[in-house]
Amino acid sequence: MKSHGGAAKTGAAIAGEGGADAGSDGPAAPRAKRAPSSDATVAEITEALAEVWLPRIYRERVMTLRTRSHRVLPATRGAMVEILHTLLGVELKVGRRRMLCPDLATARYLAVFARVGCGEVAVPYDITKISRLADDLESAWQRMLLLAGHFAEGRGPAFHSRIRAAIIAKARREVAEAGAGSAIPQFNQNTKQRSRRS
Repeated sequence: MKSHGGAAKTGAAIAGEGGADAGSDGPAAPRAKRAPSSDATVAEITEALAEVWLPRIYRERVMTLRTRSHRVLPATRGAMVEILHTLLGVELKVGRRRMLCPDLATARYLAVFARVGCGEVAVPYDITKISRLADDLESAWQRMLLLAGHFAEGRGPAFHSRIRAAIIAKARREVAEAGAGSAIPQFNQNTKQRSRRS
């Protein structure tokens, strides 16, 4: 009998404690703030880059010029992109593949798009504009990667890799949507022919 009474008493005490907790008017514990998703993080990075978002530079400062389309060796995951000075001239090396470039400025320009993974891009016909564009595109590429690391900080290496891949894929998609122009630049041919005198 004592054993059953003790058990009943213990049960009542536990129930009483639970009831006191359930009826407590104390403040509820705040919910942890949900971390943004990969898509939301990529959108934040794009917004933060604004006018230095790489595809925006391509659309607004390259595609508005007279251009010609140029093949690019797209870098696969982990492939090194290098510029080599050889006896043949300036070469762009992507992984184990190489392509000869007409000059250093063009090689630097194409190297950016090779890192993005593009297979074809527009190149300005006016070679004097390529060097400045290469500078700005290289800067935009580095800034994009730095912001990807910043926004993924504290989320682990897997999330960082996912964000890096996603932001590069978005840049590649937007460059492809902007197009690569025609193989031969279009010139105005509004020349007047002199009429022959009889």
